[in-house]
Amino acid sequence: MDKTNQTELEAAAFRRLVEHLQGRTDVQNIDLMNLAGFCRNCLSNWYQEAAADRGLDVSKDAAREMVYGMPYAAWKEKYQTPATPEQQKAFEATHKH
Repeated sequence: MDKTNQTELEAAAFRRLVEHLQGRTDVQNIDLMNLAGFCRNCLSNWYQEAAADRGLDVSKDAAREMVYGMPYAAWKEKYQTPATPEQQKAFEATHKH
């Protein structure tokens, strides 16, 4: 496969992942972190870092809005629930520094 097609397929898969996560507002970031080791914030950070690697200035807020489909504060207010003791315990167990 040539590089252009590979890049286009990767971009399409990324867009599909973002669309999927935007539709799954029931899935909390802490659950993503506990099960997959990354969350929406990680994805937005990776997007911002990729932009910076190419000399583009994408703010943290703009990257998060791209991933969340709305401003991060609005998403948190509308969809984020407090972490349960079980979720927090699992997070601490899998993300020791």
